Amino acid sequence: MKITKIKYNKERVPLTRPYKVAYENHTAVDIFFVEIQTNSGKSGFGCGTPSEYVTGETPEITVRCLEKLSQVITGDPRHLGRHCRELLRVAPEAPAARAAIDIALHDLFCKELGIPLVEFFGVCHKSLKTSITIGIKSLEEILTEAKEYIGRGFQAIKLKIGDDIEEDIERVAKMRELLGEQIALRVDANQGYNLLELQEFFTRTQNYNIELIEQPLTPDQDQELAQVPSEKRHNLCADESVRTPVEALKLCGPLGLYGIFNIKLMKSGGLHQSKKIAEIAQLRNIPIMWGCMDESVHGIAAALHLAFASPNTKYLDLDGSLDLSWDFFSGGFEIKDGIMRPIQGSGLATTHQP
Repeated sequence: MKITKIKYNKERVPLTRPYKVAYENHTAVDIFFVEIQTNSGKSGFGCGTPSEYVTGETPEITVRCLEKLSQVITGDPRHLGRHCRELLRVAPEAPAARAAIDIALHDLFCKELGIPLVEFFGVCHKSLKTSITIGIKSLEEILTEAKEYIGRGFQAIKLKIGDDIEEDIERVAKMRELLGEQIALRVDANQGYNLLELQEFFTRTQNYNIELIEQPLTPDQDQELAQVPSEKRHNLCADESVRTPVEALKLCGPLGLYGIFNIKLMKSGGLHQSKKIAEIAQLRNIPIMWGCMDESVHGIAAALHLAFASPNTKYLDLDGSLDLSWDFFSGGFEIKDGIMRPIQGSGLATTHQP
């Protein structure tokens, strides 16, 4: 089997439910779709969602790197490890571009084996609940959206915060009142706080049973978290602070600045690198939350397969395809009452609809 062609194209996909986070508004997303064709007639598919704030790359960088990568990823696609190392060597600055080709290579490899990707990695979970995210909006809009998600059966809500601490605390209080104690509440500050604001947030929300607090400070402020009591750091979740295996190793130091790691294929460069981060976290007994960007069903399926093969997976936040106005892919997984499972089939078990 040999690679005969790598095709890619960029699509701007509007969101059906625009939202705001601490650093920007989201109304549409640029998704790069990749197809690796072979002389056997099999194709592997991948996708990548760049974000200057998260992956550090613009769409222009992604295009440039996909062009380079499509020239150097050649030969037998079954040489999976070698190809994944080559991705990192050629395009270290473009994790979303690497993720798109990495996912396509894994999809193709497991299609050739005739098994699901999760079986190749080694499945160890049967089902997991995912949170669904509500952006920064008015209190009335937040509560209305939450009621909809409760009605759809979701068992965990993630609330975006980080723009105004007083409003954030009010949102959390009203959200907990609405959710009761049976539905999990997570918050994501998207680097929007400083240390004093975080400490105030801890103090004033201690009775609201917040399951985790995601990336409250910017990565360059991580060391300041050492001033937070260790029992409070336990439910701090690193996101932008843990993009690579090297960063994961640093965060596994004796200070234990974060009690949870959020792994996203797009910021880590695909399945190969994300698996390394998961294994590092496992060695230190650090729970993992698998997160995502606004991205295709195909990318969400890839993250889910790896999540189900990682023993220390504890949380899912894989709702990134739910608000796309359209997608080239369907299938891959099922969600019922907020519980996710991969569907059976070779590779990622998605259906491509060009």
